Amino acid sequence: MVTATQSTKNAVMTHRMLVPRLSLMMFIQFFIWGSWSVTLGLVMTQHNMSLLIGDAFSAGPIASILSPFVLGMLVDRFFPSQKVLAVMHLMGAVILWFVPQAMVAQNGVLLIALLFGYTLCYMPTLALTNNIAFHSLANSEKSFPVVRVFGTIGWIAAGVFIGFTGIAASVTIFSLAAVCSVILAIYSLTLPHTPAPAKGLPFKVRDMFCADAFALMKIRHFFIFALCATLISVPLGTYYAFTASWLADAGVENVSTLMSFGQMSEIFFMLVIPLLFRRLGVKYMLLIGMFAWFVRYALFAMGMGDETRTLILLGILLHGICYDFFFVVGFIYTDRVAGEQVKGQAQSMVVMFTYGIGMLLGSQISGALYNNLVAGQATAENWALFWWIPAIAAAAIAVLFFFTFKYRD
Repeated sequence: MVTATQSTKNAVMTHRMLVPRLSLMMFIQFFIWGSWSVTLGLVMTQHNMSLLIGDAFSAGPIASILSPFVLGMLVDRFFPSQKVLAVMHLMGAVILWFVPQAMVAQNGVLLIALLFGYTLCYMPTLALTNNIAFHSLANSEKSFPVVRVFGTIGWIAAGVFIGFTGIAASVTIFSLAAVCSVILAIYSLTLPHTPAPAKGLPFKVRDMFCADAFALMKIRHFFIFALCATLISVPLGTYYAFTASWLADAGVENVSTLMSFGQMSEIFFMLVIPLLFRRLGVKYMLLIGMFAWFVRYALFAMGMGDETRTLILLGILLHGICYDFFFVVGFIYTDRVAGEQVKGQAQSMVVMFTYGIGMLLGSQISGALYNNLVAGQATAENWALFWWIPAIAAAAIAVLFFFTFKYRD
């Protein structure tokens, strides 16, 4: 028979292990993504498919638009989040295993189809891991950045690993991601139980379309946030799709390792979020994050010359501010605004706006810019023009946000 003292000790031990358990979840989650997406464009170039890079990076955004709402509805009403997470990663692992064959065969249609199928499984898990963490943590504003920083460490570890092992430009990156997906699928079943908050309530057609989550758009400050989150993700899509190819053209030998410095800066800025949150508040942290995208791309545009090469490193190091101050703070802000019954749907909605609509536009627009400005004529001047376009766009979005977002912490 378990005594009250034993129960208390068990509860304390479980609480102490909560952050490490959630941190490991985030580590593997982003190790998977970082192991293949950073150098996808480079691998495609090696297999004569550079003109399809924009389309390849559009697969994830389209998946983010189509799938997260169904998953959000499932975890809000029917199934525990940790079990859905396990199923999604297991299905993703199966699809990833066949990607190298399509790449080697230079079958562009099959490659895009496989990437689309995989991202249909993977992109919803970004919201699922957030949902599990927010549900389990008592003080999310203080603890979530600590948990989420291990996702950044996972991304860094992936970049360093594929660089150190020499597989960054090889199709082996997809096999690595598949194995890690199986590992996370198994580990997901050990995560804290995250029940469906609205389980048992009558199902309505409006639930399929996540009408309750969309109702948040009636709140003016949330509407402005959603609009600016979508717009700022357009320049973000440019970074993910073409930075690796640009660095290679700039003469960088170990592309994945250099890009991992951006994630290293995330570690520092992620950990200072709880401190700055109280002083700056939601609006100014989001604003700094958006303005940092302008500064980063301006540095990229000016860094192609031999004498200004250090500007490239500075631009990459800004990734911590660019990503953490907007996207991590944005997820915390969404958790604040959303009601208890629609937290899963609300997190999925933010994923749809950012990784979905915004990055889809970014992938397509940057793909068109690359094909017209850079492909076949990768000069320093053409690359500079390529980066100035998203820089100016990011500055305009930051100004729009500053004058229209009204929210009191």
